[in-house]
Order: sequence, then structure tokens, then C-alpha cells
Amino acid sequence: MAGKTRSKVIEYVEPIGARVLVRKDEPKRETKGGIALPDQAEIPTITGRVVAISTQIENNSDFPLRQYDKILFHPKDAIPVDFESDNQLFVIPIEDVVAVFRRDPIDNKKRKAADDED
Repeated sequence: MAGKTRSKVIEYVEPIGARVLVRKDEPKRETKGGIALPDQAEIPTITGRVVAISTQIENNSDFPLRQYDKILFHPKDAIPVDFESDNQLFVIPIEDVVAVFRRDPIDNKKRKAADDED
């Protein structure tokens, strides 16, 4: 048994500090007008879905992020996570999250009003 080593399976990645874990969206292969793009003309995609939020961010009302939110982020300081071979996961500093896509902007106003009541 000395030759056999059991590799540990990572089941969850939890960001630490002011960071979020994001699954980057697939790069676009076609323009909105329907023009197919060659591989070398790939448009860099800087949107993704929040997979996990650090406790520090989750407890901070200044950052209205929730799991599964679609975000726009600056990729410069994104740290790739080699966790799932078929997904592009990145740990992103909260300062690099520049926008959250919402269907209903009133949702944030309701949340702010509820926070003010507490």
C-alpha cells in the first residue's frame, strides 16, 4: 500500500476576504447580428455567475451580491481555479465586480428600505 496514495477530492471552494467565486460565461462565438466569428477573433467575455460569496461580503450591505447573480467583472486580478475541468471558475476581488445584472431595479430599493428599518 506504500505505492498507493489517495487523492483528496475538493467538493467546495469558499472565497476568503473581500472576494467572490465566479463561473465565467462562455466566450461569444457569434455576434448579435448572427455573424460567426473565427476562433482567433474571440471576443473576451467578462461576465459570469456568482458561485460563492465570502462571509465578509455576504455580511456587508454595501455589496448587494447573491449566489447565482450575473455580474460584469474586470478580469485583471481574477485568479483561475482549477477545480472543475469543464467550467471556468475564478476568484474575483470585490473591487473588480463592476456591475450586477438585475431584472427588476425595484428589488434593490425594497432591500435598501428593509435594511433601513432594522
